[in-house]
Amino acid sequence: MTVQRLIAIGLIIVGSGVAWFILGGSVAIRTGASDQRLAREVEQIWGGTHRQVAPSAWYERSRVVTEPADRDKPDAGMVSRTVVDRLPIPIVSSRIDAALDLDQRRKGLLWYDTYGITFSGRYLLRNTSPTEEDVSVRFDFPSRDALYDAFVLKLDGHDVALTDPERGLSARVTLAPGGEVPLEVSYKSRGLGTWTYAFAKDGVAQVHDFEARMTTDCDGIDFPAGSISPSQKSREKEGWFLDWKFDNLVTGQHIGIDLPNRLNPGPVASRIIFFAPVSLLFFVTVLMVLGILSGESLHPMHYFFLSAGFFSFHLLLAYLVDHLDIHVSFLISAAVSVVLVVTYLAKVAGMSFALWRAGAAQLVFLVLFSYAFFFEGYSGLTVTVGSVLTLFVLMQATARVDWNQVFKTGVAAPGLRPTAS
Repeated sequence: MTVQRLIAIGLIIVGSGVAWFILGGSVAIRTGASDQRLAREVEQIWGGTHRQVAPSAWYERSRVVTEPADRDKPDAGMVSRTVVDRLPIPIVSSRIDAALDLDQRRKGLLWYDTYGITFSGRYLLRNTSPTEEDVSVRFDFPSRDALYDAFVLKLDGHDVALTDPERGLSARVTLAPGGEVPLEVSYKSRGLGTWTYAFAKDGVAQVHDFEARMTTDCDGIDFPAGSISPSQKSREKEGWFLDWKFDNLVTGQHIGIDLPNRLNPGPVASRIIFFAPVSLLFFVTVLMVLGILSGESLHPMHYFFLSAGFFSFHLLLAYLVDHLDIHVSFLISAAVSVVLVVTYLAKVAGMSFALWRAGAAQLVFLVLFSYAFFFEGYSGLTVTVGSVLTLFVLMQATARVDWNQVFKTGVAAPGLRPTAS
């Protein structure tokens, strides 16, 4: 191994790294561009993110306000106008039942967390005014991009007619002082991403005698930032039973469920591709060290073709994931790359060298290191541990190597004639 060969091999690794970054960038761009377009398509076909807001009720009071006709001109005189105030009617009791059924859909390089939702809410409204009031009640739909099957909205036992389909439903009822009226709502719908129940449209709300019971048919659920953890949760078949109970709560938070995310082919493939130069560096280093220890060495052109064999894995993976399951794509790409490298080196240096040196090294540094990216949260640790172990083995194996002697002479691979450096 001469200095000139070492420089040539380094240039091959750098050039391969540039190619991998271009390929990884193209996958990342395809994923990002398709996400913006496909997410909207999924919403239109399946349904949008659901944010169910508790119904609101109020009565109106008119008052006369006297104010300057022109605030910039104090001598302009005073004018009077009528202002209508909305005074809220409290919900004194809420009983929510909901069931989430995960039904993930794939579009392009991404999986989307789509779900079915069965919702039922029973509310009790109370007139806290000392006089009889004409109370307005409003229920807003959780998403405009959704369908609502088996929809029922009843106020005081009577169905409420659809008045504002884009936003929700409104109704009026007359309540005596201290009078109460039940409100019932139920529907079946489909949504995307997270599901949220908010106690008010915005700001802080006061909640009385509240209970929400929810079931899911899947494991791996999470609670979004700004949401309240359930008072009680327990496993139920393949999913969870969640229960929220509050007697008298004042909060600006909400109840929310984030459904489990499926492994997305696009982001995983791009991370594997961006990490490829590190895998190749380890692979080449191991082959060089093994060659030095055995007195055999490959020519830089051999390393060029080995790098191309490595690149074939990522090139195939980048485009197979468009059409096949990511695990199937990974296995096919890995098998093709290993066959290319092993059959090539078998002709160069013999089957023993190809299988037990290059093949084993490729299995560790290409296949296993790349597969670590399938385990979210553990890929970095897995690669780090593998790298440290590799470093330890190489340091121990080369501790007594005379590097001055190594870089003075060039050695040929077995079965080959020495080539000029």
